[in-house]
Amino acid sequence: MQAEGEPRRPSKLTEPMPATEDEIREKYLERAIREINSLSRDVQGCSHCPRGNLMPVLGSGHPQADIMLVKYTPTVSEIEEGVAFYGRSGNAMRKSLSRLNIDPLAVYGTLFVKCPVGDPALADPACLARVAEEIAIVQPRIIVVMGEQAMTALNELELPLAQQIEWKPGELQPLTDACDVLVTPNIDDSLDAEDSKRDFWAAFRSLGEWWGDLPPY
Repeated sequence: MQAEGEPRRPSKLTEPMPATEDEIREKYLERAIREINSLSRDVQGCSHCPRGNLMPVLGSGHPQADIMLVKYTPTVSEIEEGVAFYGRSGNAMRKSLSRLNIDPLAVYGTLFVKCPVGDPALADPACLARVAEEIAIVQPRIIVVMGEQAMTALNELELPLAQQIEWKPGELQPLTDACDVLVTPNIDDSLDAEDSKRDFWAAFRSLGEWWGDLPPY
């Protein structure tokens, strides 16, 4: 019973309920989308690289993907569309992911050299460092690094608590306690010659084993 004049205590029915796991995930996703959009605007407005009137090539995919794909430079089709992994490499990746039964919605793809410059050496170091921001936003469980140039660029980011990655195609390596790395040949160099295709697939299929070992939650 409540004594006369005593302030009314709030009913348990009117108290705010704690957020559910789905609501928490939704909030994290909303934040990741905002941060990716903000990063994209920063890249589009950057003037450090001599790209002229051409627009930069932006990352594509789920902003909280388990898997991040990273190449070093864009192809002509990616430059024309302004989207990473567009064209032949994108088609090849979709087929490879399908063959490994990996959900394409669990993947995010990006480039180190985002600006279409004539010589990749002209890319500003700050441009390459944008990948560190993408990793921090997406927080992937694994990064597939395509090509030795991309591997070198990843090592030069000097991410916090990160280990140096070695050129061991097809072998899973720890980058941090929360993220692994799989090194493969560059997909763009592996689309024509049969030997190159086999070399890429021999390394890339390790991703299917990694995916199959993930816990179902």
